[in-house]
Amino acid sequence: MRFSHQILGLAAAMAVSASATLTYAQTTITGAGATFPFPIYAKWADEYKKATGTAMNYQSIGSGGGIKQIQAKTVDFGASDLPLTADVLAKDGLVQFPAIIGGVVPVTNMESVKPGELKLTGPVLADIFLGKIKTWNDKAITDLNPGLKLDGPITVVRRSDGSGTTFLFVDYLAKVSPEWKSKVGVGAAVSWPEGVGGKGNEGVAQYVQRIKGSIGYVEYAYAKKNKLDHIAMKNKDGQFVQPEEASFIAASAGADWKNTPGMAVVLTNQPGAKSWPMTGASFILMHAKPAKPESSREVLKFFEWALKNGQKSAAELEYVPLPPATVSLIQGEWKKITDASGKAVF
Repeated sequence: MRFSHQILGLAAAMAVSASATLTYAQTTITGAGATFPFPIYAKWADEYKKATGTAMNYQSIGSGGGIKQIQAKTVDFGASDLPLTADVLAKDGLVQFPAIIGGVVPVTNMESVKPGELKLTGPVLADIFLGKIKTWNDKAITDLNPGLKLDGPITVVRRSDGSGTTFLFVDYLAKVSPEWKSKVGVGAAVSWPEGVGGKGNEGVAQYVQRIKGSIGYVEYAYAKKNKLDHIAMKNKDGQFVQPEEASFIAASAGADWKNTPGMAVVLTNQPGAKSWPMTGASFILMHAKPAKPESSREVLKFFEWALKNGQKSAAELEYVPLPPATVSLIQGEWKKITDASGKAVF
């Protein structure tokens, strides 16, 4: 009899273990896309798992990849720094909302220059990436930086993959350089006239670290993490500003989320004396009628938690949490995500 009870006890324990394994599998959510927000999504995922036991696995593959994966329904959510237009969202049956705000920053590798010491304007930055300015002692650069010791060839480093970080960067260049707008244009991927390509923010950061005299562009958290030297930029109001939480907040202050279809606000080249000119939001893409409503519910539970509890982590990484009024608008967008019966999943 005692042996029989032991067997029953072991069977019960195995059943509990199997049930726990099944529950874990059901509460692991998947996402893919932009490398721009990866540092904060990774941080949130770690904190969320500790708080709830639910895992969030995010593939940092670039905005282009994230858009393709959500369109193909291979992940629970996609992430892109390039907001999709209302027409594209409707065609693909997607809902879009912002999750975080940050900044794209030009970064360099020059021994003679301290972080934030080098100053550039938008048109000069465009000419560097157009390949028109090829040395650091070009008059267009030295006139902006009297007293700095600048010399040597410039190596341009840019993204090789479809990228929302690229979209924000080239969208800004197109707004300040008519030549860039006409010759290169705007998109997640463009035909670059100059430079070597790195995959992801990680790849660009690694190239800039290795190549003396190089210049690239990354999301600011990558610049901090890799101790890259950022550049001060002249903004729309004619002020030289540094990339930091305060300048990202200033750039996003006038964002009209409510009246922009799909909440597709682009924050580059915003007015304001303190505004960082390459600020942008990162967006989440989900199916309006998901094949697995329970998975979409878990995704929304994750972002509800992150928008409520993740502000401190965001600020530590120099991202800008969305204000309460914007969060309320986002929660309104979530109601568009429904099950087969038309009931909101969250």
